[in-house]
Amino acid sequence: MFDGLLRDLPGPSAAAAEEARARQALLTKPPGSLGRLEDAAVWLAGWQKRGRPRLDTVHALVFAGNHGVCVHGISPFPPSVTAQMVANFEAGGAAISQLTRVYGAALDVTALDLDRPTADFTAAPAMSEAECLAAIARGVDAVPETADLLLLGEMGIGNTTVAAALCCALFGGSPASWVGPGTGLDDAGMARKADVVAAGVALHGGHLDDPFEILRRLGGREQAALVGAILAARRRGIPVVLDGFVCCAAAAVVAKLVAGGLDHCLAGHRSAEPAHGRLLDALGLTPLLDLGMRLGEGSGAAMALGVLRGAVACHADMSTFAEAGIDGRSAGDDRTNAEAGP
Repeated sequence: MFDGLLRDLPGPSAAAAEEARARQALLTKPPGSLGRLEDAAVWLAGWQKRGRPRLDTVHALVFAGNHGVCVHGISPFPPSVTAQMVANFEAGGAAISQLTRVYGAALDVTALDLDRPTADFTAAPAMSEAECLAAIARGVDAVPETADLLLLGEMGIGNTTVAAALCCALFGGSPASWVGPGTGLDDAGMARKADVVAAGVALHGGHLDDPFEILRRLGGREQAALVGAILAARRRGIPVVLDGFVCCAAAAVVAKLVAGGLDHCLAGHRSAEPAHGRLLDALGLTPLLDLGMRLGEGSGAAMALGVLRGAVACHADMSTFAEAGIDGRSAGDDRTNAEAGP
């Protein structure tokens, strides 16, 4: 199943993207004056394979898992909070619940064996091969057959430590350069967190040339499910908005598994978790937003949905110069900045 997800990944429609670019050139604005809104509309058009993209059906998927590495005190919160937060999502009381409601996305939460944490990766692989593949399959199954856009997020006490370990194994560098405060660690807590990451990477050092092995040895079930969801969305032609550091660490596994594996993905925001900017740079992703957020649970991806809705509305509903009866840009007019009038 997993090998099949990686083979012959479909690409965007060049014809639909070109149709979208051509429409952008006709709209009542100076060329390029809407900046990344224009780029986003063209990106969506290519992956949706239609010149005028839509956001009628948007799904937010949040995956939750627990981690054996929490025995080392790498979070100020106990693992029991993961299940409690899942219940809060389902009851509509979380930030992601409000943001998906406001911006018009269906919220689906998948809890992955919360009563059975992964193994402590400083002592053993976090998951067996079968456990990792099962979690990937849960991610695949969570993706709808059709949707205009997918938002991805996660929840799991201790998972910024897991994300740091994944990044350290995938990209190198010191463990300390990948760890951050997560849910509120002080300097001593972050030093302990770096030691835990270093111990895990050292234990599994002989297997770090294989992204799947990195995922199963150092990752969590929610990261594995995110890998499955990213790949399933690609195969189903659904563009994806990634959330913060933990979500992008899972996406990095996909990037290492297959060249161009994240071409259908957009970074919703830059998290305040210190290593997220470095990770985005490594992945070649430029985030839409930078709001100082570090909540996780898909909240940054949901905020980005608001921007994308603006991009789609302008692309679809703005008048062309001809429709509005406005004189278009003359051949000799070199005014291209956003402040120049049409």
